Amino acid sequence: MRYSDVAKLSTRMFKTNPARTWLTILGMGVGTGAVVVLVGLGFGLQQILMEQIVGGDTLLSLNVSNPVSGAVVLNNRTVGELRKLENVKDVAPLASYSALITFEGLTGNAFVQGASPSYFKYTGTRAVAGELFKDKEEVKNSGEVVLSKAVLKLFEVSEPATVIGKKVSFRVFVPKEGSTEKEEVILSKEYKIVGVTNEENYIAAILTLSELSSHIAVASYDKAQVRVSAIEFLDSAQKDVVGKGFTVTALSKTVDQANKIFTAIQAILAAFGGIALIVSAIGMFNTMTVTLLERTGEIGVMRTLGASSNDIKILFISEAVIVGILGGIVGILIGVGIGFSLNGMMNLAAAKFGGKSVSLFVYPMPFLAFITAFSGIVGFLTGVFPARRAAALNPLDAIRYK
Repeated sequence: MRYSDVAKLSTRMFKTNPARTWLTILGMGVGTGAVVVLVGLGFGLQQILMEQIVGGDTLLSLNVSNPVSGAVVLNNRTVGELRKLENVKDVAPLASYSALITFEGLTGNAFVQGASPSYFKYTGTRAVAGELFKDKEEVKNSGEVVLSKAVLKLFEVSEPATVIGKKVSFRVFVPKEGSTEKEEVILSKEYKIVGVTNEENYIAAILTLSELSSHIAVASYDKAQVRVSAIEFLDSAQKDVVGKGFTVTALSKTVDQANKIFTAIQAILAAFGGIALIVSAIGMFNTMTVTLLERTGEIGVMRTLGASSNDIKILFISEAVIVGILGGIVGILIGVGIGFSLNGMMNLAAAKFGGKSVSLFVYPMPFLAFITAFSGIVGFLTGVFPARRAAALNPLDAIRYK
């Protein structure tokens, strides 16, 4: 049988039984759409997390902090030792002190931190307004400060951009050496706000480390970011830092674990959607079986005219695959439509209440291509049994069948 004949006969059901054919495709589409929506939700949740990582420097950094035991402390000496470790490219320490911050006549509790410009890059910190400190501009940045978004909440400021260019002042509380008491140090100038970070849970104002050190004798650091030269050296560098007694976490490890968790979540969500797909496949199988019974006489005529049993098998399987693929396409349209509609409604609500726009449903093209191919496979599987039965019919018995 020629390919053109197979194509004509496989699509004839759209003329002879259009209502039943389209209902079968729609049923298949509903099941596929459920899978698309639920897995798209998994991809969206994963993307929201991954968006917090802005570059390769973040994945190549180790977060080093002081151990609870206090056996070792991050200070200029130990930071220098970390810089000398094999495969370590850079170390960016962070000093932090409790303080009072004054903004437009209002005063609140916060932390004043000192960090080099590279610290932002290694931690993946982003600016939601203004800009962060840049490398080789510490002299220019000496009179500037970067605030976390949490500071704006402290002063009930809703729009980060409105504080850019305004000034703040600080009174810092520094621990006395060898004592649990703290002394107050008033920083002698006001600082211009040049940026606001995306941190919403930590009330912090960040100066350059050199600027903070010019007012306070920084004896130790709270933590440091150790930048490794290449991804393959992360494990060895982590062992070296741990060997010096410090606590170490690597964002790359967290990302790997998160990806594994989201893969499991997507599999679970796909399984729930798969239940609807199985129900749709059963409906499609039933339709193909009914079609076989209706066309038994036709099959007998085709066999007596010279069509082989293999031709009959190909005809039925082709019909099932076409219905399956069309069902997959309809399911993608349903699933993507639902996802984009929900994204739009959530973003409208976020804009109204001052929240951040996010895409909770995401549909990568490879995933949609896989769904289309998978739908074709489901169609093939549901058509195999009816096709084998049709091919096995005796031509004379088929002609006499009523």
